[in-house]
Amino acid sequence: MATPPHDEQPTLSEGDVNVSPRRAAWIAGHVDGATRRILDEDEAVFLHQALSTPCLNVIDRCEGPYLFDRQGRRILDFHGNNVHQVGFGHPKVVNAIIEQLRRLPFCTRRYTNTTAVALARRLGELAPGDLNKVLFAPGGAEAVGMAIKLARHATGRFKTVSMWDSFHGASLDAISVGGEAIFRKGAGPLLPGAEHAPPPDPRHCPFGCGARCNLRCADYIEYILEKEGDVGAVIAETVRSTPYIPPPEYWRRVRDACDRHGALLILDEIPTCLGRTGRVFAFEHYDIVPDMVVLGKGLGGGVFPLAALIAREGLDVARDRAIGHYTHEKSPVACAAALATIEVLIEDGVIENANRMGAYALERLREMGARHPIIGDVRGLGLLIGVELLRPDGARAIDEAEQVMYGALSRGLNFKVTMGNILTLTPPLIITREQMDEAFRILDASIAAVGS
Repeated sequence: MATPPHDEQPTLSEGDVNVSPRRAAWIAGHVDGATRRILDEDEAVFLHQALSTPCLNVIDRCEGPYLFDRQGRRILDFHGNNVHQVGFGHPKVVNAIIEQLRRLPFCTRRYTNTTAVALARRLGELAPGDLNKVLFAPGGAEAVGMAIKLARHATGRFKTVSMWDSFHGASLDAISVGGEAIFRKGAGPLLPGAEHAPPPDPRHCPFGCGARCNLRCADYIEYILEKEGDVGAVIAETVRSTPYIPPPEYWRRVRDACDRHGALLILDEIPTCLGRTGRVFAFEHYDIVPDMVVLGKGLGGGVFPLAALIAREGLDVARDRAIGHYTHEKSPVACAAALATIEVLIEDGVIENANRMGAYALERLREMGARHPIIGDVRGLGLLIGVELLRPDGARAIDEAEQVMYGALSRGLNFKVTMGNILTLTPPLIITREQMDEAFRILDASIAAVGS
């Protein structure tokens, strides 16, 4: 079913919104009556919002790197909401969950359990420097909120500096430091003191950084710190999941600026933690240690919602305050899933595989870019990969990116489009070369179809 182009300026976001007429056209051409009835039920009972309901399809099961829909189609998942580092339903994770469920499925408030203690200790061992104090939360947004509150207690300051176009979760405090209009518009008033700076995005930097970033974006952060004079924390994604990959000197310069002006550095690695970029923590690529780092998504093994805040030991300053206090804070089952996930990632060589497959992916995609002029840029770190589509005049190829996404989905490959024109590819870290080749055959055909 043909869909006319819709070139009106969309709201650029970390995900593809569901209000496009092409979404409805795809459903009409690919979904049978039984699936349509389930989608209609979903639409009837859930509140509608731009990044979820109404939904696209109905998933029946998932396994490894694949989704299977109700019609039996197999879909290679290069989206996964960044929770599937070890794939879906990894046997070690599932077995750890089952064993924990039989023994201790829940830990009541005021008590602890050995599984939660073991996970906190393990995270402290993995983190460099004196990042060894941990709090758990059910989700990333809650962990970001804990970090903001701890920064206020530790510094006596309430102001923050964060990035435009950033995403830290959908709660009110998280969208205050976040920078996406689709979450912020009409939601105010937001937290006071939440200042914003441009992200380190060479292609769209207002300071004209270009491919060889001149670090004016980093200097702008120090300018805000100096002029405000009382900022408690800089909070940012180490590597934006679009991805924006800052140059090597960027975080060193921001780290030094924070130290000079008494601000804490909080790095949000919710979607990029635990090997996604080829290192356990993305900030290890930059030879710095933040004051706090927030983890989430893949921490629960693609099964349980779990996030963690890891802070410097010297920030253990809120003994008489409640900065988290979540009902499932020390969930033994979620912690068992996380411990098994970490074991798979490190002991089974999965992070090394992310580095190998990431290098292979960039090689294949750059070869593809030489044949498809619409590919304006290919970038990646580990298995966090972005393919930016641009029109001949350099404008974002927004309509074309959406065509490629739905064309690939029709052929059996799932990924998301971010900021309107970036094909964001985040396969599970267990991906094989054969599966990667399968994905690139589909992507190549889908881009060729749009180019023709």
